[in-house]
Amino acid sequence: MPKAPERMAETVLYHVTSAEAWHRAQATGRYEPESLAIEGFIHLSTAQQLDGTIARYFQGTIGLVVLEIDVSQVSTEVRYEESRPGEWFPHLYGPLEITAVRRIFPVEP
Repeated sequence: MPKAPERMAETVLYHVTSAEAWHRAQATGRYEPESLAIEGFIHLSTAQQLDGTIARYFQGTIGLVVLEIDVSQVSTEVRYEESRPGEWFPHLYGPLEITAVRRIFPVEP
């Protein structure tokens, strides 16, 4: 298995979700999207990957927000994994505590 490049140690990562899912997380104190149950992790993006992630997976979707996550505040492992050849994406292997989210901003159409 290829090894992640050494410089991958961002302190801030991002996750795109619906505003509705974020509101539900605020009620429970933890964000646990379907991907966590199905794949075992939450998909994240670096700042450099965020626009591409939105364009590729969320084009035309309304009601989305971006969660800006302080990696130092998450209690579960963040692992960088090669999703496509040469492209390493961060994955959070557990629920996201809402206290780790520094900012929330809307995805503009």
